[in-house]
Amino acid sequence: MIFIGIGDIKLQIIENNKIKEKLYVEKLSNGLTVIILPKKTRKKYIVWSTNFGSIDNKFYAPGEDKLTIMPDGIAHYLEHKLFEQENGRNSLDVLTSIGVDANAYTTNDHTAYLFECTDNFDEALEEFMNYVQNPYFTDENVEKERGIIEQEIMMYDDEPVWSLYMNALKCMYKDNEINIDVAGTKETIAEIDKDKLYKIYDSFYRPDNMIIVLAGDFEPESALEKIKYRMTLEAVEEETRRVYNEEQPEIVEKYIEKEMDISMPCILIGYKDNDIKSNKIKKDISIEILGDLLFGKSSETFEELYESGKILSEPSINYEFSKTYAHTLIQVQTNYVDEVIKVIDEKIEKMKQTGIKKIDFNRAKKKIYGEFIKDYNEVSTISSIIVADYFKNINSFDYFEEFKVVSKEYVEKVLKEIFVEDRKVISVIKPISK
Repeated sequence: MIFIGIGDIKLQIIENNKIKEKLYVEKLSNGLTVIILPKKTRKKYIVWSTNFGSIDNKFYAPGEDKLTIMPDGIAHYLEHKLFEQENGRNSLDVLTSIGVDANAYTTNDHTAYLFECTDNFDEALEEFMNYVQNPYFTDENVEKERGIIEQEIMMYDDEPVWSLYMNALKCMYKDNEINIDVAGTKETIAEIDKDKLYKIYDSFYRPDNMIIVLAGDFEPESALEKIKYRMTLEAVEEETRRVYNEEQPEIVEKYIEKEMDISMPCILIGYKDNDIKSNKIKKDISIEILGDLLFGKSSETFEELYESGKILSEPSINYEFSKTYAHTLIQVQTNYVDEVIKVIDEKIEKMKQTGIKKIDFNRAKKKIYGEFIKDYNEVSTISSIIVADYFKNINSFDYFEEFKVVSKEYVEKVLKEIFVEDRKVISVIKPISK
């Protein structure tokens, strides 16, 4: 690690020679972390995120001894309202009017506000930092948003892929907050008012709980100065203490099925990982490699299912993890639900028994490594990755180091530890019966 000094600025430089990228990192005096990734592109992308999502509804607010329990969906509700300013001003509309692509999103563990532009960056930054740092909630504007979010909830309820995913989580987890729908329900959002939103903002929209990432056409020192000049949030001495439910190791149920208005059934096979303190980066890389070996277009599984007409595209696989959970998900569309599940199970068990050929492992590892490098070509993608990793206490560049040490033997170990029948759930969405 290298440090450079510019006046009172000391930017830490984290460099990765493999991809020839540098991260410039500074922790401001108020506790806010700023990360800058300069890239040769006309685009400028910025994301400001707080470590507060749908799972963080129980906590002790700064200076309080009484446990606060907030309604499900409040993180998402606040995200919607933060754009609205005094006198009816909407910052999203303002940014759009000057040619800036702005948006926001809420996940289970963080909320993010962002914009991308090629021109008018300084003007956009002024508006951006103003609305994130100056919430304006009234009884009237909070109530006005309720109907909009109710419509969004109904939209989620009608989305087959989302239902497939949430049903799988409900099968895997009994008490874990990951089961909470990001948008909440009509009943829970009815409990949200301006006082609750202000309390959330004061408890979690604090600089030591936030990160700003800039990627694109930036000169690091100048960009940092612009952030510091517009920063008004002050340090908070008292911490916000989160409370999470203790999750049981067992799954809740093995199988869940739902009928929806779709043309082809969809399957999601999930494997609960109870070892949430292990090296998640190595596991993530291993699952990606296993996904290619098991289900990629050159795999035995894909050839068998595709040639027989049972699938039209390769199954997807990913390893999801955060501070309170971890699981692997396999998703595929097919008209032959039982047959496809049977083949997937058989191929997984066969690989457990026979192991992985060295030549196949090296090919898959090289392929996954190449795909990972490609993520660094797009400023929006890498910014989102950096934010998500940061709140998982991960340095995104560490993936490149872990790729070096992920061995065939380790991947085989992960295969046997993750794909365990007792921790497997199956979620299926089928067309409505006629």
